[in-house]
Amino acid sequence: MWVDKKHLVRCLLSMSETPTPMTPHLPIADTGVTSATDWPTQELLLMREVMKLVGRSLAPAFVLREMLHLMSELLGLNRGRMVLADDAAPGQPRTASIRHAYGLTADEAARGVYRWGEGITGRVLASGLPAIVQDVDAEPLFLFRAVARADLPPQTVAFIALPIEINGATVGVLACHRIRSRQRHLNDDIAVLRLLATLAGQLLQLEQLVAEQTRQLEARNEVLARALDTHAARYGLIGRSPALLQALGELERVSQSQATVLLLGESGTGKELFARAVHLASGRHAQPFIKVNCSAIPETLFESELFGHERGAFTGANTARPGWFEQANGGTIFLDEIGELPLAMQSKLLRTLQEGTLVRLGGQRELRIDVRLVAATNRELAHEVQAGRFRQDLYYRLNVIPIRLPSLRERREDVRALALHFLSRANQAHQRNVYLAPDALARLETHDWPGNIRELGNLLERLVLLADHPLVSAAALERFMPQALAIRPTPEPLHTLPPAGLPVPAGHVREYQSARSHSPQTLQDALLRHHGNQSQAAQSLGLTLRQFGYRLRKAGLR
Repeated sequence: MWVDKKHLVRCLLSMSETPTPMTPHLPIADTGVTSATDWPTQELLLMREVMKLVGRSLAPAFVLREMLHLMSELLGLNRGRMVLADDAAPGQPRTASIRHAYGLTADEAARGVYRWGEGITGRVLASGLPAIVQDVDAEPLFLFRAVARADLPPQTVAFIALPIEINGATVGVLACHRIRSRQRHLNDDIAVLRLLATLAGQLLQLEQLVAEQTRQLEARNEVLARALDTHAARYGLIGRSPALLQALGELERVSQSQATVLLLGESGTGKELFARAVHLASGRHAQPFIKVNCSAIPETLFESELFGHERGAFTGANTARPGWFEQANGGTIFLDEIGELPLAMQSKLLRTLQEGTLVRLGGQRELRIDVRLVAATNRELAHEVQAGRFRQDLYYRLNVIPIRLPSLRERREDVRALALHFLSRANQAHQRNVYLAPDALARLETHDWPGNIRELGNLLERLVLLADHPLVSAAALERFMPQALAIRPTPEPLHTLPPAGLPVPAGHVREYQSARSHSPQTLQDALLRHHGNQSQAAQSLGLTLRQFGYRLRKAGLR
């Protein structure tokens, strides 16, 4: 039966109309108590202290132990114990053990194991009825299992055992010893013990409810986690961090529209995977997905590559060729590093996006196309517009739905899953069996990863190829981790450019530089300083990404 705790306290307070100041009573010896004991005050103090414990913690173990302590200290009900049912295997006899006790040694409590129906405690468990033994020496069913008779006081010792119930079923016993020769009515002790047994049942029931709710929540979380993994895995994305899921949620909300999507963020954050995810989540998923890296196209070939050419359009154009936009007709085209697009091509791209038509190089007629554009850049296009390197009207045309992809520093909880994925892939590719110790995985999670996911993948492939032992610890991992590199002095460039993000002065023209303007060592040093990020390395040397890549190839560094 459920007992309202506030009502219980009000009932107890009504026992004394004008309560006097109370202090804890001294421990009551087994030999009895004096007639001067103010029992109503002691009872009220006990219940107040028990309710304080409940208010401070709903953990049954803590409250029940202190309850037994207060029973002994305030009412002289000694060697109190809570006997609770054990988990029994199917077909095995049911048993109950002493789980909480006060006044018993650890060995004594460990001996307190009872089968249903065995001894006085077992009878209470089986019948659900209280048991009162006036004299344990005169009761043949009393087992003396927990405490031997020689360890009890020489006086007449009584034993009180009351059932603890949850939803009408007996789940345990609240029991204690009581010196019979004392000036306190037995009925008073039983009344208090009934209240305590009821409260113990409620606490245990609450514990069961919380445990069941926790199990349900854990099961639900596991289902949701698997759903998230499956959801992200649909697009080849790994992880379940809030930053990743937020970007993925924004992506899916706009996937069914025809609006241009602009993917922003640092290099190495997986823009191509996100672009493909936009395509797969859209109604165009069965049509072509064409990816174009603008930084890898020579400036003189941009128009031919993007829009195609007719036969005879230039020397060597022996046949007509459709460009990437034509090949993506009906589907999606992904222009990566769109900030590298020359100004002349920006104008033609804007016209194609606005009118849905294009003209091949050397052609005379317009071709109608139906293409959705996804663009990506790690540059701040707004700064490029201010600097005059990017058309403002094209920027507004691209910046319809900007989605910023999180860096790996913002999704550290995904590092472990990503690391295991890259490790498995590298092991399969190179026929190795390298795996990471827990401390090595923890070390990966603490690194800042300036190169983001690409840097993590490269490191793990290098680790698989060069590791000395199959199991890699954190100490062994350190020699593969990117370290801060000493910056060597580089030759003064032939010209200087404003720092990144600052406007270029009006009339600024990039000076001509020969293909051998920078030595191979200078190029390599720039790459090392910027952890392999070619865009940043090129910018530090005053070069475009195409110029930097061309010099790398000429120097044989690719």
